[in-house]
Amino acid sequence: MPATDPKPLDFTETTVSSKTVYRGRLLHVLEDAVRLPDGKPARRETIKHPGAVAMVPFLDARTVVLVRQFRYSLGRHFHEIPAGKIDHGEDPLQTARRELREECGYEAGEWRHLTTLHPCIGYSDERIELYLARQLTDVGHAPDDGEFIEVAPLGLAEALRRVRDGTLTDVKTIIGLMWADKFCR
Repeated sequence: MPATDPKPLDFTETTVSSKTVYRGRLLHVLEDAVRLPDGKPARRETIKHPGAVAMVPFLDARTVVLVRQFRYSLGRHFHEIPAGKIDHGEDPLQTARRELREECGYEAGEWRHLTTLHPCIGYSDERIELYLARQLTDVGHAPDDGEFIEVAPLGLAEALRRVRDGTLTDVKTIIGLMWADKFCR
């Protein structure tokens, strides 16, 4: 007789009340009163996010396109894979196409969805749809107003070395490069 897996314990928390603490153009912050699985009360602060896309664009079999931009929240420049927010009602692949064109000046002839990331599960519902983009055609750089971005192609091997030595620390970039490496082998 085969062994059966025991039913997993249910640790679901139940919302008792919810209050908006802040609503901005990008983020919606909530403070919720919840009931824990043991019946005790607790508070949860969560951030609602519209979702985003990120992509690893390949110029050729060994070169990826990164972008360099200043990230205000950490007060420094980062090299990262191109990414952007999904507009309301927009298909994620359409967002990826738009962001690649705006941030890098390329259109891709081949797209492949790699995975869905949830980068901040402790406090946000953000999801990032991760794509691989190949067969790039230069169509001209057209960043959004107020967006200052430098296109920075880099060999995949060098990018992965920078992940290993801690130079590249952005989580979507790390995961994107690891997926790209796996896919390209």
